[in-house]
Amino acid sequence: MKRHALIFWSAVVLAVFGLASGLARFGLSSLRGFIIPVVLFLVLYLLYKFPPRRFAGSGSRSKIKVKPSQKTLAKVAGMRKSQPPAGKRKTYPFRVIEGSKGKNEEEQLPKYH
Repeated sequence: MKRHALIFWSAVVLAVFGLASGLARFGLSSLRGFIIPVVLFLVLYLLYKFPPRRFAGSGSRSKIKVKPSQKTLAKVAGMRKSQPPAGKRKTYPFRVIEGSKGKNEEEQLPKYH
């Protein structure tokens, strides 16, 4: 974790140093190369924050609610009653079988095969 932070802050320091030296050498004309990435970043951020309606899923179709029929409600209620509760656990007839690993010290096997 510290290695990543060191790399990140080193990159930030170098970027600030490059911006400062570019401003000192060429003035504001050195910022011309940053216009396109900054505009692209702003457009992507605004699209992420405020997506278009057709892609957001909040169009007029999703606002229409359909009332289910009585048959459907009865079927769903019957399915809910037949499902077992999630809190109970099944008990399985498993048992632990003791192994002989580590008990036989006469036979020395290599650690890696």
